[in-house]
Amino acid sequence: MSSLTSATIALLIQQAHQRTLQLIAGLNSEQMMGPRLPIVNPLRWEIGHAAYFYEYWLLRHHLGQPPLRADADQLYDSIRIAHDQRWDLPLPSLPDTLHYLEQVQERVLACLTEEEDPRRDYLAQYALFHQAMHNEAYTYSRQTLAYPTPDLGPAPLFEPGTAATGDALIPGGLFMLGASPRDGFVFDNEKWAHPVEVAPFAIARTAVSNGDYLAFVEAGGYRQRRYWSNEGWDWRKRTGLEHPLYWRQQGGDWQQRHFDRWQPLLPDHGLIHVCWYEAQAYCRWAERRLPSEVEWEMAAAAEPGPGGLGLSPHKRRFPWGDSAPAPGQANLGGTALGTVDVNACPGGDSAFGCRQMIGNTWEWTADRFGPYPGFTPDMYADYSQPLFGHTRVLRGGGWATHAPMIRNSWRTYYGPERNDVFAGFRTCAL
Repeated sequence: MSSLTSATIALLIQQAHQRTLQLIAGLNSEQMMGPRLPIVNPLRWEIGHAAYFYEYWLLRHHLGQPPLRADADQLYDSIRIAHDQRWDLPLPSLPDTLHYLEQVQERVLACLTEEEDPRRDYLAQYALFHQAMHNEAYTYSRQTLAYPTPDLGPAPLFEPGTAATGDALIPGGLFMLGASPRDGFVFDNEKWAHPVEVAPFAIARTAVSNGDYLAFVEAGGYRQRRYWSNEGWDWRKRTGLEHPLYWRQQGGDWQQRHFDRWQPLLPDHGLIHVCWYEAQAYCRWAERRLPSEVEWEMAAAAEPGPGGLGLSPHKRRFPWGDSAPAPGQANLGGTALGTVDVNACPGGDSAFGCRQMIGNTWEWTADRFGPYPGFTPDMYADYSQPLFGHTRVLRGGGWATHAPMIRNSWRTYYGPERNDVFAGFRTCAL
């Protein structure tokens, strides 16, 4: 049930724990609670919740250990505790919360040294990826709240590759959408691979850049009703935005807020912090469209058939192949502290020449989030099922995404109005 050894899981848990500490370092007690907003959690609650997830599922339910805190269920159970109530809980102090984190990690690491237990390893990996997703949430929460840039260590160097211009032509055919049991650990919404017939299509080799999107802004795209759906226009009027959330124009020059500082807008870097409605409006202006979810996965994972005709039956785990991301192949892991040039990482190209389909920016797709045929929820039933039907699918991971968890079949989901997350998009020809 797990694609990683218990020793590897233990190492990754320690790394995720260190990343959590880096992401809260330097924040004062007021910042650790933050304002009551629907798109963030109080950080002091959230880090306790991530530790509780390990304790609840692995230590208590699977291993039968007693609770580390008698009040843990009343403090950290995200199913029982409504979002707005999390600021009003009698939360432990930050030192006590960190002590709880350390206690949980110590017990989890100890159990991972014991005899082989596939169910233990599955639950530990589930909780690890849950923590990694919260680490990404802490990162975009710092951006949302204009907190200082976190110190995440040395930044990697990404040299721009040869420009990946134009569209990749993807032949039609039968494609197996989703994950298979041989993929090891996957979430319930990826299960299981099923055949989908796809017509030939053309998809952009790169995601939309800041410069691409700036042309839409400067053409008055936010003021022209014809580019927006009814829901999107209502959203635009309600927010009053005439450009992406964290952009501004100063003396004729465009700037972008990066955590707590304004800096020049980098035209060649990947666009982020746009919602699904904005992506849809840009596509209408550009006379393009968003890819469907199956088109996105096909462009990332499929290979040409013999002689370059049709599709091969082999499906890649990552755009570049089946090996885990190597340095320079994808902007993942957070240390770049932002997007890079959309032409960087040529070594990460898919078989059809699509660049950065993993990393740099999460990519909106056209589809609503829904179950695959035969869907059955995993042990954490609220992970996917409550979001079916009213969120949109994003693919590929962003610059802050935990590298060991992302793959071509991974699906995440947000409401179409969310412009606070590290999301951009790429387009298809009509």
